[in-house]
This record gives sequence, C-alpha cells and structure tokens, in this order.
Amino acid sequence: MTYGSKIGRLIGMGRPKGFEPERAVEQAMQTFWTKGYGATSPADLAEATGVGKGSLYHAFGSKRELFDRALQMYCRAGAELTAEVLDRPGTAKERIRAYLVMLVDRDLEGPVPRGCLAANTALELGGRDEEATRAVRRVAEQTIELLRDRIARGQLDGDVAAGVDALAQARLIANTLMGLRVMARTFDRTMLHGVIDSALAGL
Repeated sequence: MTYGSKIGRLIGMGRPKGFEPERAVEQAMQTFWTKGYGATSPADLAEATGVGKGSLYHAFGSKRELFDRALQMYCRAGAELTAEVLDRPGTAKERIRAYLVMLVDRDLEGPVPRGCLAANTALELGGRDEEATRAVRRVAEQTIELLRDRIARGQLDGDVAAGVDALAQARLIANTLMGLRVMARTFDRTMLHGVIDSALAGL
C-alpha cells in the first residue's frame, strides 16, 4: 500500500464546489517532496494542482499552511505504512529489514532521487522553524515506537534476544533510516543495503 492510496481518508476537509482538496494536497505534497519547501513557488503549486493561486490560497490560506497539510498527510500515511509492513509475517529482523529495503528501493527507483519528505524538512527547516521541527519530531517518535514494539514482539516470539534493549535498538534503526533516505540521493543500492544489514546486526 502506498502513500497515495491512503490520501482520500487521511485529510478531513470541506469540499468547495468543483474543488478536490485532498487531491490538491496530495499533488502539493509531491511537489514539496521533489523540490523542497523553499524552492517551491506559488506558480509550481498552481501548476501541480491545476488550481489557480487565488483558489488554492483561498482553500488553504497560504503556501505554508498548504505545506503543513502536505507534511501531515505524508507523515500519517507513512505511519500507517510502517505499521502495516512491520505487522506482516516474519521475524522482527526480517520485517524491519524488509521495511528499510522497501523505502530505500523506492527512493532509488523513482524518477528523481528525493529521499524522505520528513527528513528533507528536518534538513531544510529543522531547528529554525518550531512548527516544522515539532512535526518532524513527531513522525520520528512514531517510527521509533513502532520499531520498538516490533522488536519487543520479537522478544516475546523468541526471535530477538531477551537482553536486547528494544528502545535503544529502535532509536538506532530510526536514525539509520533517516540517514539512508538522505544517502539514497547519492549512493547506490548495494552500499545502502549493506548499511541496513550492519544496522540490524544487533537483532
């Protein structure tokens, strides 16, 4: 299941006549994801959504408010996808590896290497923009929680050693994931898969 397949039910918004807010947010999300917040112009957003700038800002208020909606959509869909992939049959190590490989491969196979919108936002706005910093931290904390829970489940199932610190390992893997999404913009598959295997050695 992809981010796009979850879009329609993730954002609860009114529907002005002849306007599809959810679709506009999704299209804006793709543009912000590819170009970054600062480099995305109002004209870019109007072109991506097929909606005039006046109508777009009437619906969302400003470029920044539209970006916040787009980032929220991305993060919520990402959390659902993470939970879904980790919950599939297999050991904790198998499922976490499959999750990391899936994200890296998707980055590499796209028409433009663009990494992760949350990671990109952390690099561009983190520490300088309080609201964006909070949003990125929330998605990181959600990912850590899901990874910790999957590792703890592996301990109950007997495929992860009881002495493993589930929270510490989850934080390490989440940190590795953020780095992988950035590195996928410049490094190849073999190198990135090797990083994944090294990061999971503790499991």
